[in-house]
Amino acid sequence: MADWKTRTKLVHEGIRRSQYGEMAEGIFLTQGFVYDSAEQAQARFVQAGDDEFIYARYGNPTTRMFEDRIAAIEGTEDAFAAASGMAAVNGALTAILKAGDHVVAARALFGSCLYVLEILARFGVEVTLVDGLDLDHWRGAMRADTKAVFFESVSNPTLEVIDIRAVAEIAHGVGALVVVDNVFATPVFSRAVALGADVVVYSTTKHIDGGGRALGGVICGTRDYIRGLLETYMKHTGGAMSPFHAWIMLNGMQTLDLRVRAQAANAAAVASATAGHAKVARAIYPGLMDHPQHALVMEQMGSGGTMVSLDIAGGQEAAFRFLNALEIVKISNNLGDAKSIATHPATTTHQRLPQEQKDLLGITPGLVRISMGIEDGADLVADVMQALDHA
Repeated sequence: MADWKTRTKLVHEGIRRSQYGEMAEGIFLTQGFVYDSAEQAQARFVQAGDDEFIYARYGNPTTRMFEDRIAAIEGTEDAFAAASGMAAVNGALTAILKAGDHVVAARALFGSCLYVLEILARFGVEVTLVDGLDLDHWRGAMRADTKAVFFESVSNPTLEVIDIRAVAEIAHGVGALVVVDNVFATPVFSRAVALGADVVVYSTTKHIDGGGRALGGVICGTRDYIRGLLETYMKHTGGAMSPFHAWIMLNGMQTLDLRVRAQAANAAAVASATAGHAKVARAIYPGLMDHPQHALVMEQMGSGGTMVSLDIAGGQEAAFRFLNALEIVKISNNLGDAKSIATHPATTTHQRLPQEQKDLLGITPGLVRISMGIEDGADLVADVMQALDHA
């Protein structure tokens, strides 16, 4: 299995078959498990084996299939499936931190991630926010008591790309754990672990599901981390993924590589078509040569990714006219879907951020984030271009 390529692993890795030899992954919709004897129950609570389960909040055969498959793709020893992307972020950080610890995080984070950091601060964890693109800011923020650093490898929604290798070297210099939210990079383009990340977090709600069907998250890391502090925290606080959602994610992974590469090709086409358009103040796409971190993203991911952000000239009114004129691309606040989705961050996903923080992060009234789907690329380009005529 170690020699299998990505697409093969996405279809076959981690499968556990019952005595019936089913072809499709089985859904084990059970919250508990039966023991042959009281002695067996006692032994399992002392130390459960790899294929032994106690309670669905602790683990389940379907969930374990998904964990094994995503760990194999990400290149980590293990993984823990969570109820949502935010359950994964919360668990990844809270499991390892206590009052008096110090965390350094990039300031360009999704609003809910910033809220998790606020909660940690209420309980005595000191949080320092830095400009994630400035390595001197990372160096200056590190302390002897820094336990973790946290950042999005590609930021939401302005698509800034952080140098994972450089930040990891700085963090490891003080013994800090490197936690990376890698959702925009996707497991297909991820090289986060090879570049020095210790823990990689995904919202599986996005590209991994790919059909807008179910919430989910996953935390990937070493076996000691996953089955130690993290599993203990997650199983006692109830953040585990349901078996049904794990089954959905397993099915989504079978086409993940095909979908993400098609989405990235569509993103590149739309970005190229809109760059320099009179109605577009900025076309932001890491795959464009004029993106400030273009060389870095090609080194880290080998692709510009599936997301494009357009800063529509004329502000919110023009952005709304553009959004309302779209025909194929749908207005929603998800991303990574097989269907193309457009979002106005300033009034939806990031609307609760103070205006000064939006200004600092470049979330302007005209900014529209587009998650490219798998529709025909020419149709998507035509749709975006005709909508720009209305802006």
